[in-house]
Amino acid sequence: MVLEMIRQANDIKKLNGEQLKLLADEIRRFLIEKISRTGGHLASNLGVVELTMALHLALDFPEDKLIWDVGHQSYTHKLLTGRRDGFDSLRKYGGMSGFPKRKESDCDAFDTGHSSTSISAGLGYVAARELRGEEHTVVSVIGDGSLTGGMAYEALNNASRLKSNFIIVLNDNNMSISENVGGMSRYLNGIRTAQAYTDIKKGLEDTLKKIPRKGDRIVSQLRRTKSGIKQLLVPGMFFEDMDITYLGPVDGHDIRKLVKVFNEAKRVDHAVLVHVITKKGKGYPPAEENPAKFHGTGPFQIETGEPTEVSSTDSYTQVFSKVLTDIAKKDDRVVAITAAMADGTGLSTFAKHFPSRFFDVGIAEEHAMTFAAGLAAGGMKPVFAVYSSFLQRAYDQTLHDVCLQNLPVVIAVDRAGLVGSDGETHQGVFDLSFLSTIPNMTIISPKNRWEMADMIRFAVDFQYPIAIRYPRGSAYEGMREFRAPVEYGKSEILYEEEDIAIIFVGHMSELADRVRRKIKETGYSCSLVNARFVKPFDKEMLEHLSKDHCLFVTIEENVLTGGFGEQVMDYVSSAKLDVHVRNIGISDDYVEHGNVEILRKEVGLDCDTIVKQTISDYLMIKDR
Repeated sequence: MVLEMIRQANDIKKLNGEQLKLLADEIRRFLIEKISRTGGHLASNLGVVELTMALHLALDFPEDKLIWDVGHQSYTHKLLTGRRDGFDSLRKYGGMSGFPKRKESDCDAFDTGHSSTSISAGLGYVAARELRGEEHTVVSVIGDGSLTGGMAYEALNNASRLKSNFIIVLNDNNMSISENVGGMSRYLNGIRTAQAYTDIKKGLEDTLKKIPRKGDRIVSQLRRTKSGIKQLLVPGMFFEDMDITYLGPVDGHDIRKLVKVFNEAKRVDHAVLVHVITKKGKGYPPAEENPAKFHGTGPFQIETGEPTEVSSTDSYTQVFSKVLTDIAKKDDRVVAITAAMADGTGLSTFAKHFPSRFFDVGIAEEHAMTFAAGLAAGGMKPVFAVYSSFLQRAYDQTLHDVCLQNLPVVIAVDRAGLVGSDGETHQGVFDLSFLSTIPNMTIISPKNRWEMADMIRFAVDFQYPIAIRYPRGSAYEGMREFRAPVEYGKSEILYEEEDIAIIFVGHMSELADRVRRKIKETGYSCSLVNARFVKPFDKEMLEHLSKDHCLFVTIEENVLTGGFGEQVMDYVSSAKLDVHVRNIGISDDYVEHGNVEILRKEVGLDCDTIVKQTISDYLMIKDR
């Protein structure tokens, strides 16, 4: 087995051509087998096997720096740097991350997880290299989907001014997570299919090289000038117009050609972009046929590609999808927006029913938010569905373009709270804090599937900015007997007793109910309150409960700083209510990858920890 010969970085350079072909096949089989058990990012990794191998043949690690945009395609890189044994614990708590991590290996140059950052980070490395008088090579790999993100263009604009080598590899598979959209996608399609250009370019170069003594120099000069071969034959060469040398397109599954072009790129004394064509999911038919399905997958059956575990209940995302589609059938002002996540956010169904009212703007959350503001100002009812961790990117637009004008934009905040295996870059534990700071913003969060449906209807009818926050996974089906109408700014008292009041946010409902049951089993009285509204929170409810309760316990799956609990504590203090407040949430830290239940226990969001803390606080208060 050739893969067993790879024990550390640069071992790949000991292999011959035939062994390299075998290695590529073995890597694909290895990844399919391991990810079928652990889950992970499959299609993106299968697509870059040869590309990664070629980069490792052309570079020296860890001296040279390789930066992966997003980083979900770094599994082969991990294999080639001696981390094969780590795949048994891939994305598990305490195990190997599914993304590059500097603390995991010296060969991981930069921690990534979000899109469109690699060129900026690479430029920083280049600037540091020049200032320190070093000579290593810096390579940033960015997918064509990530080029829909504005940050990538800001970085390209800076890269055009470089006077030293910097290699940008454009991994072009015509996919981000969902299929690519927009002008850049059409532009790259044009380059891919410009066979006439490729043929003429090659023929002209071959002819010029035959000129004795001067041929190579002429070809080199033509490559370095705006009036060169590509500029003559391909209209509007985007990268060349920015003074970034363009090489390609190159077959991303031909190791020999890739190594050759990377070595050529290393000789360029400024920024150079290598355009590589790959096939997402290559080598595994189910992933080739449906790469979006295998972008991030749970455990699956290798023979069929079908998941090994199928939930019998709808997820919160599916409830959102069904209810929003039903609403849109009755109201033609409702429009939906996604940032390259139509499947993940559940908007694919909406898109099929209302293609003219569905907008996929690509990986461009900032644009999506301001675009939604424009739609709202124009009389429509925009719903922007976005993962919590990606919403962070649109904070300024939310504040400046939506809330400053008090426009009726619905932000469907999916994947809120701990999401598990993707780790620090994807945990949705900051949204309550950063959204709560914005004037005119309303924030709601449902306790179960039925309240989720009611809140979507409430949000679409609401005439001001509103965010509805819900988690990944199956929608809770408990507490069905509690379904009071959603009333602006009002919480829902589920059980009213005395002494201790548990006040929970959204999907903490099941946990909060278990906490209450255990507290009652120990002989103490306990009320249970569904906050419903994080902003504005129900101050009247707090004042009402303060009359016969001495302890409020808030539970939220969000960082404590700036969260719901902190707002409750501030109000209790300012209103001089005679109540002690205990906030349960996530401390001021990043939460790594792992099973959600394990992570909750680690951060103190499990039933036993909360019960112990609550009873301890209550007894301390009573002893005073």
